[in-house]
Amino acid sequence: MASLISHAAVPLALRLALGSEAVPGRLALAAVLCSALPDVDAVGYWAGIPYGHPLGHRGFSHSIVCALLVAGAACTLGDRLGARARAVFAVIGLATVSHGVLDAMTNGGLGVAFFSPFSNRRYFLPWRPLEVSPIGVSAFLSRWGVRVLGSEAKWIWLPLGVLASFGLAFRMVRGGPDARIDKCGE
Repeated sequence: MASLISHAAVPLALRLALGSEAVPGRLALAAVLCSALPDVDAVGYWAGIPYGHPLGHRGFSHSIVCALLVAGAACTLGDRLGARARAVFAVIGLATVSHGVLDAMTNGGLGVAFFSPFSNRRYFLPWRPLEVSPIGVSAFLSRWGVRVLGSEAKWIWLPLGVLASFGLAFRMVRGGPDARIDKCGE
């Protein structure tokens, strides 16, 4: 899997690119949480669910159907999240589905069951530049953890930073609401 830090980078970059009018703070926070939500299946390890089981790691919770269900459920919280239902659905849906996409870019595991519950077939993307992340904090404090963060910086953070910068620049040129980061003294 990609690290939790990198899963959160997707909705944070989306907020920077689109601005706080489109992605208010509460929606951004919910999207960050939903970007990590698919890893709830790790509980299955302790419950004795095998990795390759439909409810195992990278199974149903990493699927497109699950992301759509999470996004649909989040729509009921639109007022609390400070956005309209369509925006909530889009942002939460993208954040949640991005988890499986990033995991499918790693060089480890059995792949991602994108089409669960209709199929438990596991997929990787054809391009897999990400080092698979260790499970546990202590493993992150090793050479493996440093390699993981390096590959994620190169293949996730840098591209997302560029996309967010383009979105921010576009909003600033356009001059619409939320176009500036800060205007001190005004």
